[in-house]
Amino acid sequence: MSDPRRTGPARVALVGATGLIGRRVIEISSAGDDVRIVGIARREAALPPGARMEMFVAEPDKWGEVLQAVRPRALICALGTTMKKAGGDEAAFRAVDHDLVLATAQAAKAAGVPNMVLVSAAGADALSKNFYMRVKGETEAALSKVGFKRLDILHPGLLRGTREGDLRLGERAALIAAPLVDPLLSGSWRRFRSIDGDVVAEAALGFALRRAGGRFTHDNDAMRRAAREWRRTGEMGEAA
Repeated sequence: MSDPRRTGPARVALVGATGLIGRRVIEISSAGDDVRIVGIARREAALPPGARMEMFVAEPDKWGEVLQAVRPRALICALGTTMKKAGGDEAAFRAVDHDLVLATAQAAKAAGVPNMVLVSAAGADALSKNFYMRVKGETEAALSKVGFKRLDILHPGLLRGTREGDLRLGERAALIAAPLVDPLLSGSWRRFRSIDGDVVAEAALGFALRRAGGRFTHDNDAMRRAAREWRRTGEMGEAA
């Protein structure tokens, strides 16, 4: 189904372009004609082969100016770091996964961006005793108050896919074990099952174009359904 109001590909801003999900969002969108990604980053980075997109490099405090100039249809936020990259410093981790995510969201809202999609994590909970999950949950709670017309929060389990220049040995061990462990995760633990990064990226693109307002949280199963719809139509912007 096409949108008679659309005169070309929808422009979607992306922060976190160098991570697993960000790169797949670029690659998947570049293969079609429905979305053109506008990447915003603080430093130059190699793009996936065949990428069809715009990339703006600026300090984070200037990202709002980029969003004002670009006026994208939606913002996909795949920003995130690890405690290892943060040198074990909780404040440094929070500065990215909470502070930078929230500041970017506020800049997008001020620029008139109606939709935001956040790649968060299964188990995110502002009341969790686990620091990582607590920060993720606090970020989600803060974003809910920003005032987007539509906010989609993705809760993927263990992400499967190739990460550029990031060994994450513990995560690799978990991925190797995933085919054996996933069937054992049932009930409330089912949400932690592994999921392919392509599925998360496809779901993010689809949700970014949806028009119905509200705040929505999506687990692995919901993302798989959204990804199937994206692959079938290439255009979920007309879905409710």
